[in-house]
Amino acid sequence: MNVFGVDIGGSGIKGAPVDLERGDLVAERHKVLTPHPATPDAVLDGVCEVIEHFGWSGPVGATYPGVVVDGAARTAANVDKAWIGVNAAQKLAERVGAPVTLVNDADAAGIAELRFGAGRGRTGTVILLTFGTGIGSAVFSGGQLVPNTELGHLELHGHEAEARASTRAKEEGDLSWQHWARRVQKYLAHVEMLFSPELFIIGGGVSRKADKFLPLIEGIQAEVVPAQLRNNAGIVGGAMAAALASRPAGSASHPHPAATTLTTPDLGSAAGF
Repeated sequence: MNVFGVDIGGSGIKGAPVDLERGDLVAERHKVLTPHPATPDAVLDGVCEVIEHFGWSGPVGATYPGVVVDGAARTAANVDKAWIGVNAAQKLAERVGAPVTLVNDADAAGIAELRFGAGRGRTGTVILLTFGTGIGSAVFSGGQLVPNTELGHLELHGHEAEARASTRAKEEGDLSWQHWARRVQKYLAHVEMLFSPELFIIGGGVSRKADKFLPLIEGIQAEVVPAQLRNNAGIVGGAMAAALASRPAGSASHPHPAATTLTTPDLGSAAGF
């Protein structure tokens, strides 16, 4: 079964149809730059462009870089503040003429990694962290997601963590891999102190360069691995969320994306999708 996933980020909007049996993209993803200012209408224009590139007319699962409750954005750290309070799922559904499910971007990446990637089969506390324009997080315990954790906004040594350890911070500060890895190490140590995970999964675009910085990180007791789905995890997870939202109540099998819903699905058991 194929469902469309689109991942809205602070720097880019990317999407593709997803084969939910394999957890992989059906076609090469299409990407457009996130507009600046990243207002809802401007960003949704970009989302529609990505969807129209494939001629897609079915259900869509979209991710958003912030807290999402019942299809509405509650925060806007790396997009325009006009997003706050907007039911983006409903607005996008009206524009594309199909059901749309909106979820937090890191939560989407996390459910994809637990189902198809680096967290598959892990039942302890697992934390996925996406490093990009900011730092997103998805926290799982016993395969259950705690949604909208936003651990990139933790204070670390007097600074918001993502202001110091995101990929954008590395680029803007022209930091070496070694210098940036030290910052990431301090951040991981802080998160580990709070949650004692057995596994950290490092996602976002920088995950494809994991060999340049993960070997430099020391002193973390948890296993630290790169995301296997890399920067496609959000697209896959968005599609998974749309499929879960359209699953008939009580269904234990893979859903047929026929039912219409504009609310956030229960992602708590998404690892067992």
